[in-house]
Amino acid sequence: MTVTPAPAAEGGEDVVRRVEDGVAWLTLNRPDAGNALTAGMRERLVAWLEEASADLAVRAVVITGSGDRGFCTGADLRSQPPGPPRPAGAPDRAVGEAARLIRTGWQRLIAAVLDCEKPVIAAVNATAAGGGMHLALACDLVIAAEEARFIEVFVRRGIAPDAGGAYLLARLIGPQRAKELFFFGDDVPAAEAARMGLVNRVVPRSELMAVTGEWASRLAAGPTVALGAIKHLTNRALESDRAAAFWDEAAAQELVTRSADCAEGLAAFAERRQPVFGGW
Repeated sequence: MTVTPAPAAEGGEDVVRRVEDGVAWLTLNRPDAGNALTAGMRERLVAWLEEASADLAVRAVVITGSGDRGFCTGADLRSQPPGPPRPAGAPDRAVGEAARLIRTGWQRLIAAVLDCEKPVIAAVNATAAGGGMHLALACDLVIAAEEARFIEVFVRRGIAPDAGGAYLLARLIGPQRAKELFFFGDDVPAAEAARMGLVNRVVPRSELMAVTGEWASRLAAGPTVALGAIKHLTNRALESDRAAAFWDEAAAQELVTRSADCAEGLAAFAERRQPVFGGW
């Protein structure tokens, strides 16, 4: 097992990474703050997700939270780093600065999850609110504890959803159901989230890590190049016209059939045995 802790934060490590048996476990570790993300935590998650794409030792990723108060309750608004010095007469916030903060912050994190070439599982241990809900929904698979809740909290603060929320939610459950969640900001229990199609599996909290580990292990033992292609094609499916989708599919198949895992899969089929995939 390889353990790579995040740089220590005040009061302890605020996000931790470990790689074990081909799975990178990324744990948000601010349980007393509902695992709200600081800017530094967000940057480390982005870096680790980008590294996972290129790391042959990583074949699946899990994102989870510590404690029982929150998976991630969004951004820690008190942690924003100071910007560059302002010239005399400049306003406290110039036009474009808020949009830039969103683009380079939460949107960059959500894109890192969507663009990671390895499957990403969200193990939602407790409340996922605001950007934390969208972090979970950006993952390829979502496993939730029975106690977990999903909350589009933005309307309660009088603001519009960010962190890719409208993009993700409308694609997962359709625009009318998405608007219902956005407009009212009601708590959605895990069981209801599963019925809506936001969650793949709901399990007792005591079984969350075991079930997640089982799914992650299966993914880590799979044909990694093919899984990456499946993720890309599926994510692109709702954004492509038929011609583009068919072109992407053919190009992906060209790439995947040249992988060592494809050769192993075909040989195993011919020899009537289980394949042993290496991940390349």
